[in-house]
Amino acid sequence: RKLTGIVSKSKTCLIFINQIREKIGVMFGNPETTTGGRALKFYSTVRADIRRIAAIKDGDKIIGNRTRVKIVKNKVAPPFREAEFDILYGRGISREGDLLDLGVAHRLVEKSGSWYSYGGERIGQGRENAKQFLRDNPDLADRLEAELRKTLGLPQPAETPAPAPAASAGGKK
Repeated sequence: RKLTGIVSKSKTCLIFINQIREKIGVMFGNPETTTGGRALKFYSTVRADIRRIAAIKDGDKIIGNRTRVKIVKNKVAPPFREAEFDILYGRGISREGDLLDLGVAHRLVEKSGSWYSYGGERIGQGRENAKQFLRDNPDLADRLEAELRKTLGLPQPAETPAPAPAASAGGKK
């Protein structure tokens, strides 16, 4: 309550990270609750429930997590939306994993069994191999992204203009 005015005036995004506890003896309803009372629940603009749903492995080694995010509260957009994505340790959210998931969902990438194909070309057996293929072939990944943006009606990323040539030091005479 004390922070809302200051945060609004300074146009700041304030992020709180909380943990989930379980209420004992709850017969119906959700037994999970967050610590710290009710103030954060009431004053927050967006609340997201973030959960790990699977480990991403490279052989025996865990290299990341498959993550599901559910928007529990949203005052600025429709709530209760869900998203799934890969978080790779040391790299962040996997662009190639998102391209693959969206490509399959919008039928730009074909999945038959464990094989993934794009444009009639097999790009990998298994999700991790297909992601690695997209990582190794950035032109193909960019082409898939452009096609996805066109399908979804999203603008293409702006090209960065080439730097202008530097003016000569001599000037006019």
